[in-house]
Amino acid sequence: MTQGSIIKNLAGFAVPVLIGNIFQQMYNIVDTAIIGNVLGDDALASIGAAAPVYALMINLTEGITNGFAVIIARFFGAGDKQTMRRSVSLTYILSAMIAVVLTLISVIALNPLLHLLKTPEKIIGDTRRYMMIILLAIVVTVTYNMLAGMMRAIGNSRVPLYFLMVSSFVNIGLDILFVKGFSMGVAGAAYATVISQGISVILCFIYCIKKCPELIFGIKELAFDKPLLLELINTGFALGLMEAIVYVGSIIMQGAVNSFGTATIAAHTSARKINDVFTLPLGTIAMATSTFASQNYGAGKSDRVKKGIRYGILISFAWSAFALIVVLLFGRWMIQVLTGTIDPEVIHTALKYMCWNVPFFFVLSILLVLRNGLQGVGRKIVPICGSVVELVLKIVAAAVLAPALGYFGICICEPIIWILSSLLVVWDYRIFTKQSEPNPSCR
Repeated sequence: MTQGSIIKNLAGFAVPVLIGNIFQQMYNIVDTAIIGNVLGDDALASIGAAAPVYALMINLTEGITNGFAVIIARFFGAGDKQTMRRSVSLTYILSAMIAVVLTLISVIALNPLLHLLKTPEKIIGDTRRYMMIILLAIVVTVTYNMLAGMMRAIGNSRVPLYFLMVSSFVNIGLDILFVKGFSMGVAGAAYATVISQGISVILCFIYCIKKCPELIFGIKELAFDKPLLLELINTGFALGLMEAIVYVGSIIMQGAVNSFGTATIAAHTSARKINDVFTLPLGTIAMATSTFASQNYGAGKSDRVKKGIRYGILISFAWSAFALIVVLLFGRWMIQVLTGTIDPEVIHTALKYMCWNVPFFFVLSILLVLRNGLQGVGRKIVPICGSVVELVLKIVAAAVLAPALGYFGICICEPIIWILSSLLVVWDYRIFTKQSEPNPSCR
């Protein structure tokens, strides 16, 4: 990524990652569609009631492992293969520790969380059953995110895509078999997700052993390197903390949504699933920008970093315009196909959420690209502060806006957050651009 066309580099990296993310998102979409159509609105609500808890785990681990990958990409861009291999070995160790700790914490905290989220009694059993299976398999999620992140760090974004495609089709088949064929209910959907993700992990390991030996460490790379360890921890946990803060706020918001009843939970779940699909390209472009910025920053090419960030924002704007048109034209149809519902309250509520969120994707584009780009060049504080702002505002929305405005308060919360958080990262990016400009007196 340190040479050649910037747009071609970004697109060449982002497109396979995007397709891979779409297939990864299919895990949740297929679960939602099959459960909604086969088991009904209550079963769909049982998954949606704790969806932010699941999203917290996924995005926390993805954020941390992507942070590790940023450091690997930086040394790869600088041509320092020895330090890069030491970074890889420490990434394995840290990822294993994270998987163990998260599994213990999440399993212990699940029941209190479900009650804190005001999960309705008639669905809490299915919610607990689904989440427990998913949480006990966190190690699978962490391992895939770690391997995929390391492969992307060295510029290989296609192979993780291929493996995800295979596991996604397996997931669809297992969903149908377990939920409809064996009548296993929501637990069947959870087992299908875990098994299919495990397949992608096995395929990634086999490929790395045969084709990417630099991503499989040996004994000599296990030498303790305190500065490198601290850099990995600082960057990984900065990205992970940023994601965790955002989704802690989402968990609090889910508690407010759950208080409105199962129809609103089902509507919110379906609207969020569709929104997640449309925000995938924005997150992917932001991830590509982070890797691009990290490699070029490591190579000392600050001007190329700034150009890459600008192109990333423009590409995100184009996608945001497309998403808005699709939602305005086909939003109602997508909700009905996804959920199988004929309840007008569910359809109207879901459509309201989408129509208030999607128009603000242009603001979200600026926020995501700048936040990830700044992380790629080692600027961690302001992006985390932006996440703290998001957490505070979600608490306010749950405590004030939802009781005062009903579900409309939930709908307008995230657009307000995106606007305020983007102001912070724009300010920090302006500081970075000024600091990276060559000093005329030194010419």
